[in-house]
Amino acid sequence: MHIDWQHFTPWVSLAGGMLIGLAAAMLILFNGRIAGISGIVGGVLRPRQGDLGWRIAFLAGLIATPLLWQWWHSLPPVQIDAGTPALVVAGLLVGVGVRYGAGCTSGHGVCGLSRLSPRSLAATVAFMAAGFLTVYLLRHVC
Repeated sequence: MHIDWQHFTPWVSLAGGMLIGLAAAMLILFNGRIAGISGIVGGVLRPRQGDLGWRIAFLAGLIATPLLWQWWHSLPPVQIDAGTPALVVAGLLVGVGVRYGAGCTSGHGVCGLSRLSPRSLAATVAFMAAGFLTVYLLRHVC
């Protein structure tokens, strides 16, 4: 394993994690909603009366934040080492997992674990185990 010390940014990463936690806490305190991205996007695609504004604002914040960050620091280069078919299959598998697991990594991993939800703990362990297994298989077996 190699650590790229020149691009190792623990303080920026800590600040980002704290902002994610703050946003999740504010959403549940002021709106009574869990900051699960799949549920927020799903609510935009199937809107209910009076429920669309905060969802669009939350998603706009997710999109605008890296654009604002670029004013102070450059974004890291994006390097995707997979072809389009692999990305399509991966996206579909993530979608199936989100439906099967009743939520995504942000809903279970950030919000569910902070609420000490046993269901979220099980889901997060399953997400992480599947990720570890996939990387191991793709990098060391296949």
